[in-house]
Amino acid sequence: MAGAPIDDIDTRILGALERDGRLSMRQLAEEVHISRANAYARVERLSESGVIKGYTALVDPVGRGLGTSAYLTMNVRQPDWRSIHAQLRALDGVEHIALVGGEFDVVMLVRARDNADLRRLVLDEIQAIPGILSTRTLLVFEESSPERTDTA
Repeated sequence: MAGAPIDDIDTRILGALERDGRLSMRQLAEEVHISRANAYARVERLSESGVIKGYTALVDPVGRGLGTSAYLTMNVRQPDWRSIHAQLRALDGVEHIALVGGEFDVVMLVRARDNADLRRLVLDEIQAIPGILSTRTLLVFEESSPERTDTA
């Protein structure tokens, strides 16, 4: 939010919405201890400034039929990054992509139905993208999300 700092109330609003994005404005205002009008105005400002990017459902990947997850590290030809990034984003199963510094250029989280589907995604689709020099696959055995603490 360029130029407008996020204050304690904004932080509490963001925390409440991260815990439950389906809160009504009335519920949000009560939880954060502000008026409904103030809650509306602040959520609108946070949305318009891009701090709140949208609302989504958190879906269990295993329940969705994606029982195999892996982190992929890769090295890429730097001049090809924009094209590679666009192609990776278009693939089914790619959940997160990060351009990083260090030993690898890219770290990705991918999800697949099973090991055969993961193999197809990595070997047939990802490694076929021009400019990808190498990949390493780190199979995920268990996942957990960070605990959210109540900031109110």
